[in-house]
Amino acid sequence: MDGTTGVAEEGGTSVEAQPGYTELLSGSYSAVLGALRECTDCGLEPSARALREHAHLSPVEIALFFTSVVLWTELRRALSAHVFEPFAWWCRLQPKDVAKMPESAWKFAFYTVSWSYSTYLLFFSNYTFFQDPPSVFYNWKSGMSVPTDIAIAYLIQGSFYGHSIYATLYMDAWRKDSKVMLFHHVITLALITFSYAFRYHNIGILVLFLHDINDIQLEFTKLNVYFKNRGGSYYLLNDILSNMGSVSFSITWFWFRLYWFPLKVLYASCITSLQSVPNIPFYFFFNTLLFALLVMNIYWFLFIVLFVVKVITGQMKEVTDVREYEEDDKLHKAKRDDNGHQGSGEGKHVQNGINKKKHL
Repeated sequence: MDGTTGVAEEGGTSVEAQPGYTELLSGSYSAVLGALRECTDCGLEPSARALREHAHLSPVEIALFFTSVVLWTELRRALSAHVFEPFAWWCRLQPKDVAKMPESAWKFAFYTVSWSYSTYLLFFSNYTFFQDPPSVFYNWKSGMSVPTDIAIAYLIQGSFYGHSIYATLYMDAWRKDSKVMLFHHVITLALITFSYAFRYHNIGILVLFLHDINDIQLEFTKLNVYFKNRGGSYYLLNDILSNMGSVSFSITWFWFRLYWFPLKVLYASCITSLQSVPNIPFYFFFNTLLFALLVMNIYWFLFIVLFVVKVITGQMKEVTDVREYEEDDKLHKAKRDDNGHQGSGEGKHVQNGINKKKHL
């Protein structure tokens, strides 16, 4: 899927044509070598000096971040206990699905809102970062002001990923990729925090837009898996929706995270950033984190390929999460007492083969 670079006219302004993988690899190699030769903040002392000069975070912003982390956590607890779980019991889901449904409902709701807001910023406002990714670094200045609409997006996303680090450890079901997921949340939070502090917020909005859509489709698919068997009956509509969701999830994962993300975000951050801002601060730090994000996207794509192979070869007859431990069904079986409450199996999941009580 190699393209050709050049300049296209869009709306009367010059827009650089999207590159291909070959141009990304060759251009990144040349850009990195050139940046190494001219690096002005390489080493501990220059890096510390660059951090002091270019990173800008106010005490109010830090306080808002930590306050929002707590609010997300408490909001999830409240919704899970008083909305999602009672609704799951009301729908007569299987006990093992009642234990997992609140997590998917929470994430589905959040990512739908967050991706919708990113979509609004990129396609229904004056920003042209998606159509012209190199523009994310045009007119960059150290300590420049962050537009309010983008600052709101950063507060929402940054605090949510701060909450997600805690949630992965103490609230979510433990899966085969949970350690990678935890690392992903740390990387993402670092990218959000430092890109805001260094005023690389424009490219940050593009990164969030390209990643959140897959989380919507994943949780939508899982919710329909949980709801297709309820009350002792099978519901064909939910089965069809789960199959449709898994297909769209697989396609958009490749298109958004393995095609657009490297060719739009990585090309802009690794190559054109140096053209707009020579000796751009913390060039290697940010690009290392972004490439680490790409590696994790490839890692999770292998789970998608595994799922497709199992379906094609007949090893899997219905949509399931291949990241789940096989013994989860036994460990998540929760018995209800005569009053309709869940028994002692409620809220437990597996971490490295050990039952761990969820803090819900």
